[in-house]
Amino acid sequence: MYHLLYSFSEWLQNTGWALNISGSTWAYPYVQMIHFTGLSLWVGTNIAVDLHLLGIGSKRLTSAELNDALFAWNWTGLAIAVTGGFMLFATAATSFIVNPAFELKLGLLVPLGVILHIVVQQKTKSWGQTKGTPGVAKFFGGLELLWWFAVATTAASIPYFEHLG
Repeated sequence: MYHLLYSFSEWLQNTGWALNISGSTWAYPYVQMIHFTGLSLWVGTNIAVDLHLLGIGSKRLTSAELNDALFAWNWTGLAIAVTGGFMLFATAATSFIVNPAFELKLGLLVPLGVILHIVVQQKTKSWGQTKGTPGVAKFFGGLELLWWFAVATTAASIPYFEHLG
């Protein structure tokens, strides 16, 4: 399986568009900007709902109403982040797949985080019907905040493990 993944990574990073991004003085920072814009939308809307579940923030809306209001922005942000992230990955795919921080981020933390987010997003519809928030909602709101902090920490750690590739 590893050989297949490594072969795909070699092919991907040698595609014309990946070489153009990595070899350009302006394209790589632009793609980073796309990725970070998507992350800002995705994580920002997650944080808003999670903090609301924890009882922090405006009480004009219930958690369910806030969740509904941010739903489209949330998933649009994820789509933008994944697109930008895939383009960044393609520029040095063989280095990324052997990077322990990258493996932890994409192999474990992000998939479980997305599942946790979907659970929180679905449960917020029932948890957040009233102004008061149940204890279980506060627990999962806090857990999701901590989970995304862990994802961000592993993402920030990726450059420190580049020498391993």
